Amino acid sequence: MTEIIDVKKLLIEADGLLHGHFCLTSGLHSDTYFQCAKLYQYPDLVEKIGFALAKKLSGLEFDTIIAPAIGAVIFGYEVAKQAKKRNLFVERKDGTMQLRRGYTLKKGERVVIIEDVITTARTIFETIDAIKEFEPEIVGVGCIVDRTQGKLDDKLKINSLLKIDPVVYEPANCPLCKENIPVVKPGSRVGA
Repeated sequence: MTEIIDVKKLLIEADGLLHGHFCLTSGLHSDTYFQCAKLYQYPDLVEKIGFALAKKLSGLEFDTIIAPAIGAVIFGYEVAKQAKKRNLFVERKDGTMQLRRGYTLKKGERVVIIEDVITTARTIFETIDAIKEFEPEIVGVGCIVDRTQGKLDDKLKINSLLKIDPVVYEPANCPLCKENIPVVKPGSRVGA
């Protein structure tokens, strides 16, 4: 598998690149939404993008991939499979991300966190909080779509398949709200 992946094209073909008025998981509003779960309907596509990200991460020394549930679990598994690394996930319990199901990490274990889409990295930081008691070494972050506009380059080492700078708005300053365009919340986080 050596072909170059056009993630934006794959998202468009899978109806995973949406246009309208969206409330993102971060709470920000946007006219563009990346529904990477649409890709997950097609295991061959997940394998291709998982391989592409594993290849991008190949310069990092790491032991384990951790993905936040629910959005990144399938993708995290596939990246771990392609990288031949251990795969874990964190999940919400009582509103807080936790490493559960008997999963543990060794002190100093080198971890890459995998997410589907990153805008503010709130879920990445919640994932880091969920595993900090184990004192792992976070060596990087991988994702399908990076919407951070470079704002987190000094805090996180983000490796993405698609870096895009779509327009996002604070809800109080959203022109789409001012035009009374109905807002849609397609994300998985309750209350976002």
